[in-house]
Amino acid sequence: MTRFGFFSLQGAKALALSLMVDTSIFMLDLSDNWLQGEGAAAIAEMLKENCYISAVDLSDNKIGIEGAKAFSAMLLENTTIVSLQLSGNEFDDHAAKYLADALTANSKVEILDLSYNMFGDKAGEILGTAIAENIGLKELKISWNHFHSQGAAALAKGLGANTYLKVLDVSYNGFGNSGAAALGEALKANNVLEELNVSNNRISVEGALHIAGGLKENKSLKRLNMTRNPMQSEGCCGVLKALQANSGTGVEIL
Repeated sequence: MTRFGFFSLQGAKALALSLMVDTSIFMLDLSDNWLQGEGAAAIAEMLKENCYISAVDLSDNKIGIEGAKAFSAMLLENTTIVSLQLSGNEFDDHAAKYLADALTANSKVEILDLSYNMFGDKAGEILGTAIAENIGLKELKISWNHFHSQGAAALAKGLGANTYLKVLDVSYNGFGNSGAAALGEALKANNVLEELNVSNNRISVEGALHIAGGLKENKSLKRLNMTRNPMQSEGCCGVLKALQANSGTGVEIL
């Protein structure tokens, strides 16, 4: 991993120019540099040409909609990147449209981190559709956003249709009971997902029982994190009973 720090826009452009023909760097860490939209656009243009870098970390750079647009355009052309970290970049519902286009078309990225952004329910609907159609992602982190009932349900519906994703982290959102109900239905349909983190999502007894309904039928999930939810004893018992009733459950860590 090559780590660069504290770049101005001119510095980002100079770095991008040098990396365009570099053949020795495979992992690029530019996290926490305040590159913003223009700096991210310069890096994105470079990644259209560079076919050696396979892992990119652009976390905490405030790249916003401009950066989302630039990176999405890059992902329509790049076939080398398999890991992309874009957490903490002030992406909102408008940025989601660009990212969704990339998710739908790109089948090479296997690990994507979109946590600590500002996605809301509209983004949940947009990204949910893209997740359903994506055929490459194996791990998606989208924790610490603002997905509530409607957006959460759309994301869960996308999960139900996806046949590639193995790890999903939606912790620290606001799924609530309606989002949990959608997750329960998704778990009935999905036979690929192995790890699910729904911690701190305001899921009460009702929501826990909905998830339990999915667990009663699911056979692929191995690790489930439901901590920091007000499920009470009844919800916890419901989840345990569901696993006990499922002879084919794969859950190893709860």
